Amino acid sequence: MEHTEANKKSIAVVGCGWFGFALAKQLAQAGYRVTGTKRQCEDLPALTQSGIGAFQLQLGVEAEVVPDAQLLQALFQTDFLVVNIPPRLKHGNTAYLKELQQLIELTQGWQYQGIVFISSTGVYPSLDKSMTEADALADSPSAQVLLDAEALFARQSNTCIVRFAGLVGPKRHPGRFFAGKTDVAGGNVAVNLVHLQDCVDAVRLIIEAKVRGEQLAPIYNLCASEHPNRRDFYTAAAESLGLTAPQFNSQTQPSKVILGDAIVRELGFHYRFGSPLAMLTAC
Repeated sequence: MEHTEANKKSIAVVGCGWFGFALAKQLAQAGYRVTGTKRQCEDLPALTQSGIGAFQLQLGVEAEVVPDAQLLQALFQTDFLVVNIPPRLKHGNTAYLKELQQLIELTQGWQYQGIVFISSTGVYPSLDKSMTEADALADSPSAQVLLDAEALFARQSNTCIVRFAGLVGPKRHPGRFFAGKTDVAGGNVAVNLVHLQDCVDAVRLIIEAKVRGEQLAPIYNLCASEHPNRRDFYTAAAESLGLTAPQFNSQTQPSKVILGDAIVRELGFHYRFGSPLAMLTAC
């Protein structure tokens, strides 16, 4: 790929996990100068081998290793910052907001051309309606934490918040989510999924739009446009792997639909995987 002046911008990706590493690799391949972080030092060689400047960074109350000032400058003094720190709320993580606050403190003093904060469609209530970016509601403790996290970065200049629906892709096949389970409620509920590659493409598009100085909305949802119900989709997903299909009971639940079309209308984004069923062959 030809490296334009835009490609030569620098980007720090904080949190090179499953999504962050995929994003950082593709940005580096596109000609951007990319730095990235991992919590454990033994994970750094994989970043280096992919052309990513690798830094160990542990945040939160249990943090043990924080780079010195010179290393922090090499990591964070970039044109763009992508923050991809999983909240891990289902695993009992109580330090998420502290981790984000510490990150903000570490990056103070540097004016970014753009910040992309990765959030979740977990901010939307379980109601029978279609959810746009304006429909977030702190109707549960986890939704409150997610919205508090978004607020921390919404106060930073040039921030765009991206809310991922359920994320699937290589090594995360949805056929395993419910396979073999019985008496599962909510077979009527709409499936809201997005493929890893669409997330990578969308965040790169947002960065490129900011490079060009375009005006962006403060928040974008990322979710496939088709929403089969759980019963049909997870049955097909399990069977595609040769696994036992889940058995759903007759209990219905509120069925929200996440609308991910604002980024399509405003930035011309094109989903490679508009259908969750199409994702099954790319996981």
